[in-house]
Amino acid sequence: MVPEPHRPPLDLMTGAALAVAVLAVSSSAPLIAFAAAPALAVAFWRNVLAVAVLSPFALVRRRSEFRALTTGVGRREGMYCVLSGVALAAHFATWMPSAKLTSVAAATALVATQPVWQGLIARAQGRRLPAGVWAGIGVAVAGAVLATGADFTVSGQAFTGDLLALAGGLFAAVYTALGERARVTVSNATYTTICYGVCGLILLVICLVGGVPLSGFDTGTWLAVLALVGGAQLLGHSMFSYALRRVSATTVSVLILLEAPGAALIGWAWLGQLPDLVTLPGLSLLLVGVAVVVLSSARTARRTARVSTAVPADAAPVRD
Repeated sequence: MVPEPHRPPLDLMTGAALAVAVLAVSSSAPLIAFAAAPALAVAFWRNVLAVAVLSPFALVRRRSEFRALTTGVGRREGMYCVLSGVALAAHFATWMPSAKLTSVAAATALVATQPVWQGLIARAQGRRLPAGVWAGIGVAVAGAVLATGADFTVSGQAFTGDLLALAGGLFAAVYTALGERARVTVSNATYTTICYGVCGLILLVICLVGGVPLSGFDTGTWLAVLALVGGAQLLGHSMFSYALRRVSATTVSVLILLEAPGAALIGWAWLGQLPDLVTLPGLSLLLVGVAVVVLSSARTARRTARVSTAVPADAAPVRD
């Protein structure tokens, strides 16, 4: 059993970071659709280039922290960072190919099960989620499925794609859960540098073994990759990681579902892809589910703050 980690109260900076993160990850799907490059190659470059941006700052300002993660009790925290990178690579390696084996709608709906996996992981850790959170998760996931118009085709190839998409949702939940644990004591700069570095290395091996081309793309594609690095990776994933010090992994996973309506709006404004009217009820349901989770989590946090003043001994303060 793992106790609920102590978190500082939610502040304006964290709320702003979450808003920026949702907007940033919403640009991911339109940019990937625009880029004329294999999805795994795009995933590789967005992680490697993010490390190139983060590492100069992290290695200079957090050098002592990197050393601490390789010795003594710090090794455990370092291992959480490494395993989080492995889970992120597994997410990319399963979710991205799934859309080519099954329908995009089915793949999107199944990867949207991440909050369900997140809740189950929290329960396995001995944490008790409020009934309101479970209700919100159910409503949000149902809204995501309805919004994508998921059509589960019955065929061997489609079934394989469905399983890969489901695994993608599971690995995304594992990645977020490990990040939540690492961020108890590890700064965001150090955590993301290690996580993205490990993820990029694994994706490089997968691309080389699978014969996925990593170069020879046109200028527009490279610009899309750079936009993904600055947006979905640094302002998206990294800001969600930053928020994990103050917001639970389960709540973050539900907020990530807002990528669906966000991507629809960006796709409409940029690519001229007008959302189908039949998706609007699903998107509305998704928003209601997210609101229920956020409000229920906030209410529980306030109640906990009133009845408990104990701080876990291992929850050493860390600068974000």
